Amino acid sequence: MLWHSLQSGSSQAAEVTASVASVPWSWEAAIVLPLAVLLLLYLLGAWRRGGCDRLRWRHASFLAGWGTLFLALTSPIHELGEQLFSAHMLQHEILILISAPLISVAHPGATLLWAFAPRHRSGIGGWVQHVENSRPIQFISSPLNAWILEAAALWLWHIPFLYQATLHSDWIHAAQHISFLATAVLFWSALYGVGRSAMGYGAATLYVFGTAVHCSALGALLTFSQVLWYPAYGGTTGAWGLTPLEDQQLGGAVMWVPSGVVFIAIAMALMGKWLAESDRRLKFGSLAALLSKEQEP
Repeated sequence: MLWHSLQSGSSQAAEVTASVASVPWSWEAAIVLPLAVLLLLYLLGAWRRGGCDRLRWRHASFLAGWGTLFLALTSPIHELGEQLFSAHMLQHEILILISAPLISVAHPGATLLWAFAPRHRSGIGGWVQHVENSRPIQFISSPLNAWILEAAALWLWHIPFLYQATLHSDWIHAAQHISFLATAVLFWSALYGVGRSAMGYGAATLYVFGTAVHCSALGALLTFSQVLWYPAYGGTTGAWGLTPLEDQQLGGAVMWVPSGVVFIAIAMALMGKWLAESDRRLKFGSLAALLSKEQEP
């Protein structure tokens, strides 16, 4: 009897695996064309700008971020997100935890600017600088406000009626993905901006810990809930060997565990940099005081 159950389970797993392999890639022009244009502009800018070790690392980071973004939006993960909540959560985690920080750390703006002809470069650069220095952009790009916007986007889009609307409208679905990616890039860019001093590292550590807490809280709510939040998946999960509630719990675990591990690892790294920077400042302060004392008559 047990052997029969094991055979049945392995057969069902094989069928699900085969079904996943048969899910097609998505080649929607509204997704593929902007990604292709972004990649071509960046490659042209990188070629014109030349390279050094620092720039090569940035180029590698951007290409890795672009590659994971392409994977999240065009691979079978995208199509599966229409049928499985857990697959949709995996897609969101790739956007927020992998693509956004890799693109942010690359600081791609300057390289993209080099893609334009020299006669246009200064004008575009001046306009971009003007926008970046405007009050609204300065306001939303401060670390605290960027953190609030990223958290708000995550929680608001998981309100059941808003989330289910993304499954029935391509425009709303696109708005969800754009807001997730944009606020995540804003958040990570703000952290990279403040992490330049002992106070900056300390603030960045707190923001990352705070993000780990609220992401894990939402994931835990989904994982342990006995109420189906998104009935729209009620008729699609059975084909993949899951009940709708099991799919929801799996999606909550995908949000809870990987994001918590990544955010806590980053926070610990920032804390290490904060302590090292504080120690360095303390040593320089002590040395300066000693030299000042020696110079006294």
